[in-house]
Amino acid sequence: MTDEFDVAAQKAVSAIDHERLTDLVQQVCRIPSVLGDEGPLASFLADYMRQSGFEAVGLQEVLPDRPNAVGELRFGAGKRVVFTGHMDTKPVSVGWSKTEPFSGDIIDGAIYGHGIMDMKAALVCQIVAMEALRDSGVDLHGTVAMAAVSDHMGDQTGSIRYFDEYPADLAVLGELSDNEIFLGHRGRYYFDVTVQGKSAHTCHKPLAINANLLAAHAVIELDGSHLTPELEDWVTDLFGPETYMVPGRIYGGLAPGGPSMIPDECVIRVDCRPQPGVSIETVRAEIDRCLADAQRRDPRFKASVELADVKNGYLAKPGDPIVELMRASVKSVRGGAEPPLQAAGWLGDTASFGHKVPTIIFGPGGEPVYCPDEHLSIDDIVEATEVYTQFAVRALGSQDTP
Repeated sequence: MTDEFDVAAQKAVSAIDHERLTDLVQQVCRIPSVLGDEGPLASFLADYMRQSGFEAVGLQEVLPDRPNAVGELRFGAGKRVVFTGHMDTKPVSVGWSKTEPFSGDIIDGAIYGHGIMDMKAALVCQIVAMEALRDSGVDLHGTVAMAAVSDHMGDQTGSIRYFDEYPADLAVLGELSDNEIFLGHRGRYYFDVTVQGKSAHTCHKPLAINANLLAAHAVIELDGSHLTPELEDWVTDLFGPETYMVPGRIYGGLAPGGPSMIPDECVIRVDCRPQPGVSIETVRAEIDRCLADAQRRDPRFKASVELADVKNGYLAKPGDPIVELMRASVKSVRGGAEPPLQAAGWLGDTASFGHKVPTIIFGPGGEPVYCPDEHLSIDDIVEATEVYTQFAVRALGSQDTP
């Protein structure tokens, strides 16, 4: 990057309105948006972008009363950079003591709020960064778009809908990365293992084969799995050698509150978190191995396996243009320190759109998340906003920029 280019990036960073940034993070923290109730936050963000002078602002229909909030700023012909993140959160954790979950209070230099790290603060950082780009007057060529999406924690319908309907040359996903550069994340495969027994009234136990008992053998074997598929060394270095596999949910017997009988069926939802590049077939073979061991425990064991859901992992490569843009941005904000490249174990919306658009993951906040008294330092919020601003300048500030 040239000195002239660095000067332009710094000029844009200097236009960030810190007071507006802090106040807007507080405001979004006061709007509950638990999965299924994203509508009020979407309306707030769309109204804010409209009042701020964004173009093409709207509520993109996704699910009933659960739209995406979209808007953009155009700076002539050029690339289209999309800032994106999800509005939905998990349910509120119990045990808050310093303040209320939706207070947005500032305590000792940090803003408190349920979901602030995953990822309400990042949404605001992206919007305020866009405002700084516009207000700075820096010469840009292209469009910066904002996509605040719904249903991330469901089927990622919001991201799927946005990237089906809007073009993008580059994207920045604001998932919590502790303001470090994440190249990608693991995928998620759900398999349903249906264990079959033979039902009978409890008083006729000798006539039955308890499916729950047989399923217990499978649970032990599945939980003991340590699948280490063959991967490139750099991928193993990022994610570790093991594909995690857990029998996460178990359904067996009749519903609580009703009659009882010895169950003839028990379903195990196996939650698999493969590194990018690990195939469905590889994981399925490991499940079959575990079930064969369960049958050796009890010859009566019989089960069927169904692939219930697939969310792919995502991984950019060191040296990719988008990675170098983000590395230069972080390095500049931090005064020259070379940022490490990392990866996440959680599942991002890039599972649904990363195959379409080169994407880098960067956002404020890190583990633990969704815990009582969740908070994020204002310093981290400011740093993330500066990085987003620099990234957009470097991506659109020159047609020669990679």
